Amino acid sequence: MKRTVVLGIGNTLLSDEGVGVHVVNYLQQQMPAMEHVSLVDGGTLSFSLAELLATHDNLIVVDAARTGGESGNVVCYEGEAMDKYLTGNRQSVHEVGLMDLLDIARLSDHYPENRALVGIEPYTLDWGETVSEPVAPAVPKAAEQVLQLLTRWDCLRAC
Repeated sequence: MKRTVVLGIGNTLLSDEGVGVHVVNYLQQQMPAMEHVSLVDGGTLSFSLAELLATHDNLIVVDAARTGGESGNVVCYEGEAMDKYLTGNRQSVHEVGLMDLLDIARLSDHYPENRALVGIEPYTLDWGETVSEPVAPAVPKAAEQVLQLLTRWDCLRAC
C-alpha cells in the first residue's frame, strides 16, 4: 500500500512561520490515526528528513508561503506547480530548503509520486508561539485542504 507523509514545517517560535506545524498538530487532534498516513512535525527542516521521504510514496507539505495574497490565504500547489513555486526566489529561515530535500529524493530515486504544498500567507514572523489573529482561521482551512488531497489521492482508504 502507498504511504503518505504530511509534513508540517516552520519555526513555532516565530508566530506565523510555524503555521505548518500548527496545522499538523490540529490534524493529529481532529482525525483518527491512519495506518498509511504519517503526520510529522518537520520543524525547520533538516537533512534527517530525507529518510522520511524515502519511506513514503506521497508528500504533502504545510508551510507559511508568501504568495502575495491576503494574510491567512490558503493555497495549494500540486506536482509541477509545487516544484515551480519552490524553485522561485524564496527566502526561508529553514536550515535546509524543501527543494534541497526533494533533490535528495530525486537523486536517490525516491521522488514522491504525488506531492503538494499547502501554503498559508503569513501576517507576521515576529516572536510568538501562536499564529496571529489573521492567520488562525487558516489552520482548519489548510487541514481541510490536506484531507481533500488525501481523499483525491485515495489515501484515506487504500494508501
